Order: sequence, then structure tokens, then C-alpha cells
Amino acid sequence: MSDTDFETDADRHPNIVSSYVAEELFNNSNWLREGVYKDILDSFGYTPRLKINLIDDSQTLVPFFSGNLNFISSDIGNYWHLYVRFPKTNTIYYWSSLVCSEDIASLCEIIESIILSHRHLYYDQAEIDGQQLETTIRTTGNFLFQSPGTALRAPDFQVPYYEGFNRNDEKYWLGIYRRNELFPVAFLKELCDICRKTRIGQLYTTPWKSIIIKEVVPTDRKLWNATLDKNRINVRHASNELNWQTEDLCEEGLALKHELIREFNEHDLRTFKLCFAIKINPKSGLFGAVIIRKQATTADSDTTALFDLLHTVDFNPNSKHYSSYAEGLSRTDLFPSLVQLCEDYYQLQTLAAGKQTDNYYETNNSIEAEIIYVHQCGCCLSIYDEAWGDESQEIPAGTPFFALPEDYCCPLCESNLSQFTPIIKETLNTF
Repeated sequence: MSDTDFETDADRHPNIVSSYVAEELFNNSNWLREGVYKDILDSFGYTPRLKINLIDDSQTLVPFFSGNLNFISSDIGNYWHLYVRFPKTNTIYYWSSLVCSEDIASLCEIIESIILSHRHLYYDQAEIDGQQLETTIRTTGNFLFQSPGTALRAPDFQVPYYEGFNRNDEKYWLGIYRRNELFPVAFLKELCDICRKTRIGQLYTTPWKSIIIKEVVPTDRKLWNATLDKNRINVRHASNELNWQTEDLCEEGLALKHELIREFNEHDLRTFKLCFAIKINPKSGLFGAVIIRKQATTADSDTTALFDLLHTVDFNPNSKHYSSYAEGLSRTDLFPSLVQLCEDYYQLQTLAAGKQTDNYYETNNSIEAEIIYVHQCGCCLSIYDEAWGDESQEIPAGTPFFALPEDYCCPLCESNLSQFTPIIKETLNTF
């Protein structure tokens, strides 16, 4: 440990988060492999102060936009989309060009230097000009930028089951989740000792505050099971407990999570394909299809706290645009509102399934129809259809809704993105 940098009781330097943990388990990337991750990580010659994400666009274990500098693999080998989420804000700026793997470390260092030395422009500001930052960067460095081939498309989201022993070809991988988000040091030492004995070189942590161990050979499972038994580690939690995000070291958020999960279990509530986040700090970078956000308050008692309920417009947590579902909810009102939100979500899914030829209720269709969603403004009922884009705002055809710029507004009534909701195109009335 003498040559390892680490912090004690401090959080000045966030880790570089990557989807390397999902490699060979939860993804099917065409070009992003272990060697690419390691080459990029090895190229960092400084300790970042902004959170950096390196994300495979084909997986759903690791969120896309929870960092400050979010690099997401493109369809062009060794080139990445870059989304900048400015510190202490939820403002996201899409870099106009793809970034080469070789340039990621040096580009991050320059962006970080400019942001932190110009906080009045880019740090905790209500209005931020991302284009100004990109223009400045382009004049200060020599980078291999590439025009995007196609727009980023977030994959259909589903939280993979990341716990317990799971088969992977001829070997196993083991996922360990702790309800209180704490791993005893003695237990971690035992894990490392078994890794040493069985020649496993890496432990992986996930954004779900869990641990994954890969490459477990069948004959060694008894060693791992013995350690799990000795430390009384449960590896069979319900799926509706594994799809929650809370802030680091936040007892208030963790307590609310446990309270809501108990309610979910008592009422046998279905949450498949949904994931939830509790934001006690409204400027945290947590992601989720459903966001429970505490309102800023001066009250000392948790019982008087009020919450807002939001969801992404398409219920994909890797979307950047949120709609408000309910505001000013008391703690006791949260669960009934979540039940209704889940009901609305599954009603939408049922409508979509009803248009598919393989759905349970239809037997006489021979051609499978593609389900196409458009987004409708809730104020004036205008439609955004990615097939057409929006020529009036220079949005090219083929641009998905989640890739629209943050300042996009309804071309008719100028309502912002949060006022749009997804609907099935075929359900629209046409005259």
C-alpha cells in the first residue's frame, strides 16, 4: 500500500469511473476491450478533481452522465462522444466532435484547468456557455477530433442482476451487495487473500456500491462460499432493492430508501426495468429513471421535509431530460405517488406491447410493427418526431429526443424539454 494514493476522511479527488467492470459480463461492444480501458487509464499523469466517466454505450450497469466529463463510446473505433456536466449543476453540454482515446487524459486535464480557474463561468452557475469552453479548448490544444458518424443512442435500459454467483462461459463471477453500503475491512482482507490464493488479479466496484469478482473457477467456489458464510453475507436480495441509487455517505437518503423498499415489498409492487435515485443534495450527479429530490429547506426535522418526484421523459435513466411528476410531497405522500407513477409507466408499456405482433393478446398479425415514440408538448400538444428533427432550430432529422440540447424549446409555445412526454406515434389522432 506504500505506493498507492488514497484519501482518508476526504473527498477531494473522485475516482475515474468506467464500465470496465461490465466487460464480458453485461455488454457487447464492437471495439471497446480491456486493453483500451487500461491504455486510457495509464495515460493519466495527474490526479483529476473532476469526476470522469469512461462508458461503453452498449451496457446499462454503469450510468452514462453521472460524471463531469462523460466519455461514451461511439460507433467509430477508439473515438468517444463527450458530454460535459458542469460542476455543481445539472447543465450538460455535448462536445461537437468525437474524441480520440489517445487524447482523453490530456483533454481532461485542460478542461479541468479551465473550468476550475474560471469558476465564475463554469462552476455552480445557473447559465453556462459550453460552446465558449469548446472554442477555448480548440485554440489551446492539438487534438484528433472526428465528426460523429451517428448520434448517440442509449440502449434499452434494464438493471442487470449484479449479485450472487453467476456463470460466465466455463467460470463464474460473484457479485456482493450490502444493504447498509458498508463492507467490513476484515471481510475485504479475506476477499483479497482468496484472490491472492486463486490468482485473481482484480476486484471491481460498481456504481451500485457493490463488488464484483470475475474469473472464479468452479473448484474454488467453496472458498468463496466459506467466506460468505463466515461473514454472514447475503447474496440473494430482491431485485427491487438492487435498483436504487443514493448519495455517498448519506444516512438520510439511505434511511428513506429502506423505508420505501419496505413499502414496495409489503405491497408487492412491480418495478422491473425501473431504477430510482434519492437526491438529498439537488446538485448531485445521481441518475435514475425516477428521481426523488428533496426540496431545499431550513427545517430541522425530516418529518417536515418536502420532496419532488421526477422521471426521465422515456423512463430511461441514461436520458438527460426530466419531467416533473409531483411537487411538494410529504414523506408520507411519497409512496402513494410512486405507486401511481409505476402504474402510469406500466400502462405505457402495455400500450406499447399491444402494438407488437408477439404480444399475448393478439394472435392474427403476421408482420411485426415497429413501435415508434414521439414526444408531445404538454402545453400546446406540438410533436417532436426524431424522424423529422426541427428545422426551425437546426435540429437535423434522426436526432433522438434525449440528444436534444438543454436549451431546446417547443417551436410553437417555447415550453422547455421538461414539458414533453413520450407517446406512441400510432396513437396520435390524425385528420
